[in-house]
Amino acid sequence: GPACVLGIDLGTTSVKAALVTGTERGLALAQSCSRETQAHSDSLEAAPQGMEQNVQKIIRALNECLAALPQQQLQRVTHIGISGQMHGVVFWKSDKGCKWTEGGTGPAFEADKVSHLVTWQDGRCSPTFLSSLPLPQSHVSLATGFGCATVYWYLKNSPDFLKAYDAAGTIQDYVVAMLCDLKKPLMSVQNAASWGYFNCRNKSWNTDILKKSGFPVHLLPEVGDPGSIAGRTTCAWHGIPKGAKVGIALGDFQCSVYSCLTERTDAVLNISTSAQLTISMPLGFQPPEALDPSSAVTYFPYFNGDYLAVAASLNGGNVLATFVGMVAQWTQELGLQVQESAIYPRIIQAALAQKHSQLSIHPTLFGERHLPEQLASVSSIGASELSLGHVTRALCRGIVENLCSMLPVQHLLEMGVRRILGSGSALARNEVLRQEVERIFPFPVVYGKDVDAAVGAAMVM
Repeated sequence: GPACVLGIDLGTTSVKAALVTGTERGLALAQSCSRETQAHSDSLEAAPQGMEQNVQKIIRALNECLAALPQQQLQRVTHIGISGQMHGVVFWKSDKGCKWTEGGTGPAFEADKVSHLVTWQDGRCSPTFLSSLPLPQSHVSLATGFGCATVYWYLKNSPDFLKAYDAAGTIQDYVVAMLCDLKKPLMSVQNAASWGYFNCRNKSWNTDILKKSGFPVHLLPEVGDPGSIAGRTTCAWHGIPKGAKVGIALGDFQCSVYSCLTERTDAVLNISTSAQLTISMPLGFQPPEALDPSSAVTYFPYFNGDYLAVAASLNGGNVLATFVGMVAQWTQELGLQVQESAIYPRIIQAALAQKHSQLSIHPTLFGERHLPEQLASVSSIGASELSLGHVTRALCRGIVENLCSMLPVQHLLEMGVRRILGSGSALARNEVLRQEVERIFPFPVVYGKDVDAAVGAAMVM
């Protein structure tokens, strides 16, 4: 049979594996499988701001995914592309990071001498703490949840924790290192930029700045270009032959965009847990040398030296989920029991009946990286605007307007944008959000472009 490429995405809530094969018309998705990781774990050192995940559970979900894919196709895998959640950091002992065991579908590995994953959602680094750190030589502002900031936090608050490990990376870097038995982790420019203290122009860490402040630079991975090969599988893995080529781990965001973006005149609008609005920068663009911490737009390294301009909001479907949780809690306090899963369709239905609302909701419950202390607010509250429909309509509009304030329509027009590709779970299941997107953006909006980081990771290979 035809050769297959395996794409894997290690997401915030789930793991996905996709088998892609070449056809006469190009690449086609042959099989896919996803599993929720249910890996959230309490943070012992940084509660309640800490946001950590159990790596053993993430790897267990990955093994379950691969065990569910057809063996015949896994045996034809020649290349593996891996993406995952950016910014986060996991630590491990380089010679004891995993244990290989024999399972029903062949050898598999389990996490061993590995820390929790401190995720991109982690809030332990306060603005005061961040301002005490040396200024990076990078076009990316440092924020809480960034790998290097988290290392600095441990250095100050729990230095003994770091002594137990000699390697670090994102969760996707860890998986690549285990598959290829890398003695030193290898990281793509995409993931390195997401950690902070990385200069994208010369593709190097700010080693001098970090060393001066006592940062454990031996933990920093080596860095390579996205799309390059990190190594080969050192043994068979769920039936995938030994010696399959494994790509350097990629950012889930870049892979999601890669899976759907075909025209430079397209903008990608993704609303799932968080929300992003993205456009391609012109060929040859280089990000500014100097840092602008107040800028709402970040330039993400993409592929082949290109960059994406990204308004990356921390507020998307998570805001709606919090609102639904609040409604559920209020009804419970009133002595009634309503499941959150029943509330979601009801509030959308109520909002569809209210086409307009004077109510104005600024929905930044989780702050924004460029304005961490600016939280949510509600204004223009009139007595006739208090129905569930009015509030839900205003909340959906606020989520879209917040993104639009970060990367304004005028800028999109100047960049030659002609249409918007709408994607993400929150946008797919919420007609009110889609209506607000179409009301606010003066471009045709195309939905159903399934943004899929696992497929994108496979396509890169």
